Amino acid sequence: MSDLNQTITGFDLWHLELPVTSRRDHGIGSVEGTCEVVILRLTSEDGTEGFGEASPWSVFTGTPEATYVALNRYLRPLVLGSRVADRAAIMTQAAYAVAHCTEAKAALETALLDLAGRISGVPVWAMLGGKCRDTIPLSCSIANPDFQQDVALLDQLREDGVRIVKLKTGFRDHAFDVMRLEHLAQNCPEFSVRVDYNQGLSIEDAPAQVRDVAQFQPDFIEQPVRAHHYGMMARLRDQIDVPLLADESVFGPEDMERAAREGICDGVSVKIMKSGGLSRGQTVARIAAAHGLSAYGGDMFEAGLAHLAGTHMIAATPEVTLGCEFYQASYFLKEDILEEPFIVRTGKVLVPEAPGLGGRPDLGKLNHYAVAKAVAA
Repeated sequence: MSDLNQTITGFDLWHLELPVTSRRDHGIGSVEGTCEVVILRLTSEDGTEGFGEASPWSVFTGTPEATYVALNRYLRPLVLGSRVADRAAIMTQAAYAVAHCTEAKAALETALLDLAGRISGVPVWAMLGGKCRDTIPLSCSIANPDFQQDVALLDQLREDGVRIVKLKTGFRDHAFDVMRLEHLAQNCPEFSVRVDYNQGLSIEDAPAQVRDVAQFQPDFIEQPVRAHHYGMMARLRDQIDVPLLADESVFGPEDMERAAREGICDGVSVKIMKSGGLSRGQTVARIAAAHGLSAYGGDMFEAGLAHLAGTHMIAATPEVTLGCEFYQASYFLKEDILEEPFIVRTGKVLVPEAPGLGGRPDLGKLNHYAVAKAVAA
């Protein structure tokens, strides 16, 4: 059987701990040693497989344990026995089967799209409206508390042709942030610089420090204060002459509507792990654009499988105009999980042309890094 009317017969999970190359400090938390992801494999009657990745972070979207249980207990019954063609119905049911757990829903939609694409012989972007770009500019985050290690990373990025960096700020003190911005301005003029606080500032410190940073004229300043401080975000936006972007304040389309209505930002980070899937991510970007706001493709602490999903989403979404942050597979993980490397060339992510996601995980790596799994014999 080779059509989309066949049923889904397999639903397998791996919870992975993936070693990383260095510590990463963001405003609201740190990652060191390993990052955790959950991998989903769906299998159809004819043996075709589709994969998806959930990439949670406990201080941001949720925990890997909650993601694993959401998939294994609450979403599995919606999928097994359903047709591959029933993706919209499955995702509608998933929205109400378990609250939140947006990463689990993103993994589910990714796997459904990958499975349908492989059966149909078309890339995921073709099922999301068609491709509007062949490459996506890559941004890499500078987030090591040991800045000398990041100086070495900047040398590598320069050699690799990457020309966008995002400085993670707000996790130490303001002097550290200013010192690094001065270094970038003096020693790395070829890089476009963005700044991201990841909610790291108090409402008392935010106005003065954000105005200070704005003097460096970064491409944008992202999410200085906690997600729920909509009023402060709006005030900060009025006080600076560089774009202010929202990240944690905007998860899905519902938040984007409110953010636009209350004028809290000039743009938004679109992440499929926040929005609950590729389709909802596209909707966030389109709502932003309808209000004259920009969008870029953000990510969590991801492996290459989630990067591929985000790449297809951006490839089919012309409203995402500020590039992507899919750097972890190349510059953060000690070893990615894909069979073939996630492709970044001269500072740009290449959009796959092969059916489905255009790549798949190495099962040996999944089993090697698994701390829990629910895999049929």
